[in-house]
Amino acid sequence: MKSFLERLQDSAPLVFDGGFGSQLFLRGIQLTNSALANESHPEAVVAIHGDYIAAGVDAIETNTFVASPLHLAMADRDAAQAEKLVRLAVRHARQAVERSGRPVYVAGSIGPSPGAIEADAGGVDFGIADAAVREAHQRVMGAMVEEGVDFFCIETMFSAKEAAMAAEAARHTGLPIAVNLTYKYTRDRKTGQEIYRTDWGHSAGDLLDILSGGEFSGGVNLLDHIQVLGLNCGAESTLPEHTGMPYAINGVRQLRLAMKERGLEAKRFMAFPNAGLPRLDKDRKTTHYPHSPEEMAAKTGELLREGAYLVGGCCGTTPDHIRALRAAVDAAR
Repeated sequence: MKSFLERLQDSAPLVFDGGFGSQLFLRGIQLTNSALANESHPEAVVAIHGDYIAAGVDAIETNTFVASPLHLAMADRDAAQAEKLVRLAVRHARQAVERSGRPVYVAGSIGPSPGAIEADAGGVDFGIADAAVREAHQRVMGAMVEEGVDFFCIETMFSAKEAAMAAEAARHTGLPIAVNLTYKYTRDRKTGQEIYRTDWGHSAGDLLDILSGGEFSGGVNLLDHIQVLGLNCGAESTLPEHTGMPYAINGVRQLRLAMKERGLEAKRFMAFPNAGLPRLDKDRKTTHYPHSPEEMAAKTGELLREGAYLVGGCCGTTPDHIRALRAAVDAAR
């Protein structure tokens, strides 16, 4: 099996996995922190990975989105458990791959901190100290490296500044890095231009400038150490034309154009959106996502034409969605 870095040189797109927490819920597993399932429900974690592998993925990510010490403290759990839970998560992913007998990459999932960070909030009165954010990412990544992940998937970042902090921690490991922000729709009042921005107002262009500027990496241009850039999730509540696959298509386009405007060398692009706008069922107790596997798969070709190389799903997507994406990616080759 090629290293992940070598695989990125191939022209054939890669298929990523889908939602994980929702799959735990379907199995009746509801926890204050989904990473706790690595210890309390190990077979379920392995089984979910196995379902995505059976659906045809090329890469799965560890159940570590909220495994950092900061998240565990928010859930009234011992922050010292972080490394243990991360190690278990990587082992479960590897076990699922071994059981399948298929060559599948394991990505270490790195989620955002549970709240605003000092760099965005302007201080620690309302923000989590930058030093604490860096330490949390370093601890999680250190355990992942020791257990043998193939690359890091920094995802659902609301702050390009935190994304830079995480990327800075990741670059010291020598492993490949993917960085994904999550955006919302905005429109420039003067030009009418549609621009995706994070909750902290960061656009794709801002991400590139922050990563290359070196503010959070001792002057080092982090773009030289990042192989994949992209977006995931997507939380629009009133604009269905900017959620799901349309969101992914627009987001990749904006990222590609931002790179072109800055004269930057091409990167591999990644996109794993939600399955549309989350909605409450009539009982107002159950959330569902409206985009079917067929609907998402129908737009996969357009997403690939915009430049996406790694495609998958986020909230609300299932192994059936990923199976349909797999077929669509294969048909587009």
